[in-house]
Amino acid sequence: MKNPLPDSFYTARTRELDAEMRGDYFRDQTAIIHSMPFRRLKHKTQVFFAPENDHVCTRIEHVMHVATIAATICKGLNLNGWNLDTEAAYAIGLGHDLGHAPFGHEGEYILSKIMGYKDAFIHEVNSYRVVEYLANNGKGLNLTYIVKDGIISHNGEKFEQYLKPDETVKNLDKIKNRKIIPSSYEGCIVRFSDKIAYLGRDIEDAVTCGFIHRHEIPTEVRDNLGDTNSKIIDSLVRDFIDNSKNSDKIGFSDDKYEVFLKLQKFNYNKIYLNEKLKAYKKQAIIIINTLFDYFSELFEKTGKDYEKYQNMELKIERSFGKYIENMHEFYLSEKDSKIIIKDFIAGMTDLYMLDAIKQLTIPAPVFSI
Repeated sequence: MKNPLPDSFYTARTRELDAEMRGDYFRDQTAIIHSMPFRRLKHKTQVFFAPENDHVCTRIEHVMHVATIAATICKGLNLNGWNLDTEAAYAIGLGHDLGHAPFGHEGEYILSKIMGYKDAFIHEVNSYRVVEYLANNGKGLNLTYIVKDGIISHNGEKFEQYLKPDETVKNLDKIKNRKIIPSSYEGCIVRFSDKIAYLGRDIEDAVTCGFIHRHEIPTEVRDNLGDTNSKIIDSLVRDFIDNSKNSDKIGFSDDKYEVFLKLQKFNYNKIYLNEKLKAYKKQAIIIINTLFDYFSELFEKTGKDYEKYQNMELKIERSFGKYIENMHEFYLSEKDSKIIIKDFIAGMTDLYMLDAIKQLTIPAPVFSI
């Protein structure tokens, strides 16, 4: 099965490169892995904020899970006569969540509300913004179209049974919502792999954190998919490959899809909407709003006087000044200071954000000489 657009379209970049011994998509993988936004994912929440518990999944582990699942599906379909690029799928998986805010989806909702208009902050769109513009001090990572398209259209919240690639040519800069389909089979596979990766993994983390007990998993899910992350992934991946290998659309069989939706419903009711997360969400609202207001006032007073920032007392104030100085060229035409502050806060890790709020609210100790 072949993608609908010419191959040259998928390999196109914003800026031309010299010949690459690594190949187009392995180059994209290394560009993502070596980027600062990727490294920051290790301290960004997936679902459970647990920075001192090595057994709870963080965002960097999630993107690795998605990349490996997507590559596995590509390999399985290629054994059945398909012609999928495993390296492209892996690169999309690695980069798909680079634009996530701190504190998981809650951070996304809070920033959107602060910005004050519908779809103001969507992590899929922001992930594209990161790889195309914000990373590398406003120069972007210069990725191929297939990878950027897969990132912006991965839509982790929509649970389709089947997908076929979009055959239209998109202007990725114009996309401001989730109502799009990837333009490649590799992108479609990542979109499914995202759900396969997080539903089972979130059950393991929920058990570890005491949110649920394994015996609470619905019987139909346990009997048809399994009750552990590895069993759930194995069941869904095998079904996906078997059900897609002789078709021009990819997806799950009717039976597995029905159970898949039951697993989704269980996770939402028992995990994502769990009462225990309400206090965490309230604290996230206070922290992000406080920081946004503080940086707004700071920028209004100081603007782009970079030397003045570096003479300020708090490290976070100096860091904010250094950020906008490094991004000076990129923000030259930006008239809305809220966008600059949104970019800065969205790029923070959970731990960095907690350190920032500590600097603003807890006095530094006074030492005698």
